[in-house]
Amino acid sequence: MQKREKYEKFKALHRAGAPFVIPNPWDAGTARILGGLGFGALATTSAGYAFAAGKRDSEGALTRDEILNNARAIVEASDLPVSADLEDGFGAAPEACAKSIRLAMECGLVGGSIEDTTGHKDRPIHGFEQAVERVAAAVEAARDKPFLLTARAEGYLFGQDDLNETIRRLQAFSDVGADVLYAPNLPDIAAIRTVCAEVDKPVNVVMGLSGSLYSVAELGEAGVARISVGGSFARAALGAMIRAAREVMGQGTFSYAHEAVPDSEVRLMMSGWKAETRG
Repeated sequence: MQKREKYEKFKALHRAGAPFVIPNPWDAGTARILGGLGFGALATTSAGYAFAAGKRDSEGALTRDEILNNARAIVEASDLPVSADLEDGFGAAPEACAKSIRLAMECGLVGGSIEDTTGHKDRPIHGFEQAVERVAAAVEAARDKPFLLTARAEGYLFGQDDLNETIRRLQAFSDVGADVLYAPNLPDIAAIRTVCAEVDKPVNVVMGLSGSLYSVAELGEAGVARISVGGSFARAALGAMIRAAREVMGQGTFSYAHEAVPDSEVRLMMSGWKAETRG
């Protein structure tokens, strides 16, 4: 599938009230597995990749080169559209965000997100004007290109629980051209519904990280267009491994193997399999 075709497919998936789930593989192998299970698009996860690389999920733990090399491997492993977690754009200046978008497009990505975070504990969120300028620069870098830009307002992740300010930022991001809007860690379905009603672009929410868990149907009723899972699939995989290791260490048994994926199935997954339950 050509890049333009991937972009058009990805863009068409975003329909308010009819959300699609975009899972977050953290390497080429998990990209192949999730593609084979029938998802329509993929998104990278900086958290999942950080865990796999033996690093903490924290601002600055991964370089732009590391993030983009991982994203390129995922793009090359799948024929699906791929969007990338580009964190804070890898620099405070608007030009840093623009450069990250240009480099992301060179990797074959058809989407990516920019956060309004700073990486500084004492002032974790950029001021309003700078946050908007950074998104505007990212939009300009992607103008007339097959690239869907997601702009993220991160206040709720850093204790700045101000729904009006979050909406103000998302509306401003939309005004300068962001394609998708995202405010992680909103407190409840009422807040999600309010955000969806107050903005004019598709809204992404994340499930599986913390707080209440809502179904696809519930999020659709609230007006959501896209649902991501962040690093939660990666943590679920790590949880299974830890449970298996604890069984062996604590009990000296190996019953975990009964639920392990058969080697023959993994071989199929890595050679472009399609799950039998699909379609």
